[in-house]
Amino acid sequence: MTLEFDKRRGEAEHKLIVALDSSSAEEARKVVSELHAEVAFFKIGLELLYADGLHFPQMLIDSGYKVFLDTKLLDIPNTVERATANAAALGAAFLTVHGTDRKTLDAAVRGRGASATKLLAVTVLTSLDAADLAEQGIGGSPAELVLRRAQLAKDAGFDGVIASAQEAKAIRSAVGEDFLIVTPGIRPSGASADDQQRVVTPTAAIAAGADYLVVGRPITKASDPRQAANAIIAEIEAALSG
Repeated sequence: MTLEFDKRRGEAEHKLIVALDSSSAEEARKVVSELHAEVAFFKIGLELLYADGLHFPQMLIDSGYKVFLDTKLLDIPNTVERATANAAALGAAFLTVHGTDRKTLDAAVRGRGASATKLLAVTVLTSLDAADLAEQGIGGSPAELVLRRAQLAKDAGFDGVIASAQEAKAIRSAVGEDFLIVTPGIRPSGASADDQQRVVTPTAAIAAGADYLVVGRPITKASDPRQAANAIIAEIEAALSG
């Protein structure tokens, strides 16, 4: 695969992260090959990591792509610290850590050290709603929990959070401008919500203050992934100029 993405392209292209939620490196490689002129930032999660280990993300990084390792770390502090250090050494642009407690967040910050890897705290998964939180013994709404965890992450020295765009405006108000908001659960108008509960359109996400939009199935499962990616980029561009 050869990266043809022009780094001088507009702001809209740089805000799109495509989720490679694939079950094999071969499948993921096909998606990257189809999108190499439109997309330079890819998210790799547990499904692909368990299938192929770190070989595929390392290949992408070596080829000039930016890689978002969506590992959602949550373990004892020593394990989180060392895992974060390894991800930083790999050259990951973004790394996710569950934002449940300060000890976990502090461990990740120590592990990241002086590297350029940006740490993002997972606030509340976009597949969860208030009933799901109540089932876990957590009171209040998803929005309330998101704000508490965003502030905790900010205080710990994280670079940003993973959060639904439904909460982006409140997060921005609470923690300020110098804090990344990366939003999954993005669905173009008319697209299926799949297993997501708190979904928004690209236009609504940008309007709410999201810095990056993570889009998976609406692009990777489309009959024409390039066309789907370009349509979302065009929607982001329109939202930015509007």
